[in-house]
Amino acid sequence: MSVKETNRKIRAMLMVMIVSAILVSANIVYTMTTHHHLWSGQDVLNSQIRSSIVNTSVEASRGNIYDRNGNIIAQEIPAYTIVAYLDDSLVDENGDPDYVSDPEKTARELKKLLPDIDEKQVAEILKKAIRNEQMQTELGTGTKRLDKSVMEEIRKANIPGIGFVEATKREYPSSPFASNLIGFAAYDEDEQKIAGKLGLEESLDDYLSGEDGRIQYQQMVDGSLLPGTLNVYKEAVDGDDVILTIDSNLQSIVETQLQATIAQNNAQSAWAIVVECETGKILAWGSYPTFDQNHPTEIPTYQNALSQMNLEPGSVMKPFVYATAIDTGVYPAGQSYTAGSFTYTQNGAGKIIRVANGTDTGYPVINDALGENFGVITFEQGLAFSSNIAICELLANYVNYDQFSSYLDKFGFYQYVDIPFVPEQQGVKNIQSASDYLSTGFGQASSLTILQLVQAYTAIFNDGKMMKPYVVDEIVNPHTNQVVEKY
Repeated sequence: MSVKETNRKIRAMLMVMIVSAILVSANIVYTMTTHHHLWSGQDVLNSQIRSSIVNTSVEASRGNIYDRNGNIIAQEIPAYTIVAYLDDSLVDENGDPDYVSDPEKTARELKKLLPDIDEKQVAEILKKAIRNEQMQTELGTGTKRLDKSVMEEIRKANIPGIGFVEATKREYPSSPFASNLIGFAAYDEDEQKIAGKLGLEESLDDYLSGEDGRIQYQQMVDGSLLPGTLNVYKEAVDGDDVILTIDSNLQSIVETQLQATIAQNNAQSAWAIVVECETGKILAWGSYPTFDQNHPTEIPTYQNALSQMNLEPGSVMKPFVYATAIDTGVYPAGQSYTAGSFTYTQNGAGKIIRVANGTDTGYPVINDALGENFGVITFEQGLAFSSNIAICELLANYVNYDQFSSYLDKFGFYQYVDIPFVPEQQGVKNIQSASDYLSTGFGQASSLTILQLVQAYTAIFNDGKMMKPYVVDEIVNPHTNQVVEKY
């Protein structure tokens, strides 16, 4: 590089430094003489301006949850938090005080519009803030993240010193909607953001929550931004959207029918799941009693009944004994057996042997449900009538222990389905004794989950091809529509 060119670059750098110094000096001189900021035009002597510098986070927008048809299941909507202004220099356009001067009266007026708040606690918060010479304060439980309609009612009341800061809250437009599956998200005071608290909202939180940004600005007395003072240090990155396999129309039907089932049968609980057998897509998932995701104050259970509750399923296990017999080539098609009661013992090799009814063997007698006796019927009729004795005959004389045990494993019973983002239990395989071996065939002795049962049935209704049930279809970037994950 030549000396001439070097000198030219040095002169240019000096010129930039001189111009910058002139601008800074001009700003200082202008502000001192006019009492206004050069860039913002704000009056520096205005009592509304204070010199505090605010460093804060910018909350990323939480991603939406959609059903398979693009209907919104969960979304963020505007919400409003009450702020009380305490600076006694604040006045409205008529010159009247626009700050809280009477904490008890303010708390009393708010109580009329927010019946769930603690009036005494609100008054104490205000008194403490005034003693500490705070310019403003929030008012605690029941005054944060209010709906727009509530905010407007409070604003109409024109309570001196009461204002609002805009925030967001999680909304579930069709709640209750698969409440224990979807779960809910709420504002977390420790994390200072909306966070998943239950269900998919919690297990998918890393995708939905995004990354908060960071900003710095000078604040005015009323909490607003002083124009021209905003610095963005880190842009917020919004959360991803989640698209489920759930069909809102089917889910609505399931919710209605479960509610009706509870009422008509005076039942304590009920569950239902709808699965597309060819794909494993879960189209509806419901359990009752349920809860309102928009106001999750009373949650009957934190357990997801369809995937976390181990139960003895009963007669819905019988088709799997028939399937095992058919698939291993031992099914006695068209043959008959005697229903009613099954009295049995074991020989020295452990084989189960049926003996005459009334024989004392030391093993419990197995009967058909409700004391039914269908007489001599075919095995096909035995399945149609849901006969326990048909199962005992098949497991004692046709299917052997190893075959049945192997097929229970092949059907996925007593093991995790491994469905993404859904918590599960394994269940208990209990077929060691003769009694438990037979009882497992008609849905007793061993326990499993409804989700395992549904997965196994996809094999029966899908020509032997078992499909893993799943509920999260894909995760998508809301701004680029790029698929982040596909299931």
